[in-house]
Amino acid sequence: MTKTTFVTKEQLEAIAAEFPTPFHLYDEKGIRETARALNRAFAWNGGFCEYFAVKATPNPHIMKILAQEGCGMDCSSLTELMLCEKIGIAGSNIMFSSNETPDRDFLLAVKLGAYINLDDFTHIEILDKLAGIPKTIFCRYNPGGEFKGESGHVMDTPADAKYGFTKEQLIEGYKILRDKGAERFGIHAFLASNTKTGDYYPVLARTLFETVVEIKEKVGVEIGFVNLSGGVGIAYHPDDTPNNIQAIGRGVEKCFNEIMVPAGLGNAAVFTELGRFVLAPNGCLVTRAIREKHIHKEYIGVDACAANLMRPAIYGAYHHITVAGKENAPNSHKYDVVGGLCENNDKFAVDRALPKIDTGDLLIIHDTGAHGFSMGYNYNGKLRSAELLLKEDGSVKMIRRAETPEDYFATLQTLPAGMGV
Repeated sequence: MTKTTFVTKEQLEAIAAEFPTPFHLYDEKGIRETARALNRAFAWNGGFCEYFAVKATPNPHIMKILAQEGCGMDCSSLTELMLCEKIGIAGSNIMFSSNETPDRDFLLAVKLGAYINLDDFTHIEILDKLAGIPKTIFCRYNPGGEFKGESGHVMDTPADAKYGFTKEQLIEGYKILRDKGAERFGIHAFLASNTKTGDYYPVLARTLFETVVEIKEKVGVEIGFVNLSGGVGIAYHPDDTPNNIQAIGRGVEKCFNEIMVPAGLGNAAVFTELGRFVLAPNGCLVTRAIREKHIHKEYIGVDACAANLMRPAIYGAYHHITVAGKENAPNSHKYDVVGGLCENNDKFAVDRALPKIDTGDLLIIHDTGAHGFSMGYNYNGKLRSAELLLKEDGSVKMIRRAETPEDYFATLQTLPAGMGV
């Protein structure tokens, strides 16, 4: 099977004539359509907000597009908070979800008026001493054990995760926060990543809604915000069935009506933090075949490497590859598609059936709009590529230039006198 692309060979050749490969390319039209579909899926909840996970694609141009579509921003670090500040996003439009959080990160989150989502029981005292407990506060819940779907299949193992409060800590934590002056409360949980079935959010919602009711009964604290975080996956492989966000939204609504409404909590707002779902399918890594190698296997060397997209190297993650202009050609050759790092895991594909690839062909590596550029690095002195935006009118805008050797050397201190390079 194949995957469709949002850009043609002719468009790519024109883009590559102006912006050398490799580059990450994002589709503005697709980003907006995905954000709108998500908002429609949860329109039944009057307070719904998608807090885009900035870590997935930390580019202010992308963030502005999503803000225009009504999204807030989920930040996990000082610099992500600073990105929001620079483009005028503040207050309840920011969710700050961090762990092992430095003091200065907390202080900037407080300054910006962000919703702060505490990751640990000890953070209550830390935040109180730093800046006081804000009127609105969230706590991250980790139920432990295994997290199972409706059919009993294990989605992930929260017991092994470093995040969140236990149930007992959560109950005690809300008491303390209330006594320290908090007036509005939220709960958050992220229990599985890149889930491929539509039951993840409904099962997670049921878990959180039941916990919210229990806290109301035991503590007298009414939780008005339920953050389902991220975890809804995408169809990386063409044989995968894409998640139906409308059906997922209906599943959460059903749980909400069954649990929250009878408990007098029908005004609670539901939040999401879907970085991958919103951005991954709406971005690709474009690279050019520059070398061939014929030894024990057949290799195609490209001008991108794991420094541009590390997921295949570190996770063995599948990313579909289209050879531009050869979409309808038979997959008659078997290749490893590799980059130039001095690491044998620097492979975008292993034993992948593809059309015959010739030097100079443009390859489209799909679904890199999230956790692509953002996970880049400089091993072997490799430089991170440009980020480009394919606008709705068909024009292309550079939204981050490619790194240069001068950038790579910029953080070095001056060598001592008499020292050679």
